[in-house]
Amino acid sequence: MLIEQQKSLKTYNTFGIDAKAKHFTSVNSLAELTSILASNEYPEKFILGGGSNMLLTKDIDALVIHVNLKGIEIISEDENYAIVKAYAGENWHEFVLWCLEHNLGGIENLSLIPGNIGTAPIQNIGAYGVELKDVFESCEVMEIATQHTKTFNKQDCKFGYRESIFKQDAKGKYIITSVNLKLTKKEHKLNTGYGAIISQLEDMKVSHPTIQDISKAVIAIRQSKLPDPKEIGNSGSFFKNPVISSDHFNELQANFPEIPSYTVSDKLVKVPAGWLIEKAGFKGKTFGDYGVHKKQALVLVNYDNAKGSDILKLAKLIQHTIKRIFNIDIETEVNII
Repeated sequence: MLIEQQKSLKTYNTFGIDAKAKHFTSVNSLAELTSILASNEYPEKFILGGGSNMLLTKDIDALVIHVNLKGIEIISEDENYAIVKAYAGENWHEFVLWCLEHNLGGIENLSLIPGNIGTAPIQNIGAYGVELKDVFESCEVMEIATQHTKTFNKQDCKFGYRESIFKQDAKGKYIITSVNLKLTKKEHKLNTGYGAIISQLEDMKVSHPTIQDISKAVIAIRQSKLPDPKEIGNSGSFFKNPVISSDHFNELQANFPEIPSYTVSDKLVKVPAGWLIEKAGFKGKTFGDYGVHKKQALVLVNYDNAKGSDILKLAKLIQHTIKRIFNIDIETEVNII
């Protein structure tokens, strides 16, 4: 196993931040992962997956372990469903395409989400009316301290909106090594009622969509308003959509009649963070090498060689402004390192 020194992480995070790892290694098997975790030579360890949901604000004074476990397979199936196992280092979107090629449904709405399989449960990734938990069966993990392996089922994971046990009680304790999803083989349940999917399908002249059509529609929508991390450094949605009380929303609606919302319950309402940020005047604003994307206010971008600390400063300015104008606290969806 190769251990590199002072390794640039610029190509290992979608923001393209040029932070350095004091030590770096990439593991390609469970045996390698077990060995490096058990080693006492590097007491400080930092686990790195696809690098799609983090903002590096400093160099990593530790051994960065890049989890590069590969493989996709159907481990069980019946007439209606297949359980598909994917290892942590597989790219999420490539996995979605693999499932579509095998006519397996349930994650087509999650097309083009950046990142790898191993980090998908941590965030309970979601888009266009679908969340990972909707198809999640279980995941295998390795305990960092002991190298013991165990399985977490859906209940164990305590999924919430962009939330899981891996961001709470189990944070920093486990590495997800593989994920098992339960996908449909036929009579797929199509989710077309969210966002611009219906109008996109109409533009595509599709009246009876397949799961492949849904995926193509989602890809087209995302590409029309979200920057490609390979071209402009970003981590997708930087903030969570806040959930506020119905009373608070009614007060806001009196001052901002056009404010959009999604009902969560009788007493709770979800408000799009992107709308709040745009209304506060940040959409398309640039600050030298970084700024807010011109088409989607939820996305903070690194146009060139910005520092992570600069982007964090902008995020805090946005949070402070939203609090001042709307009395709403917006949380970061991205992990700040």
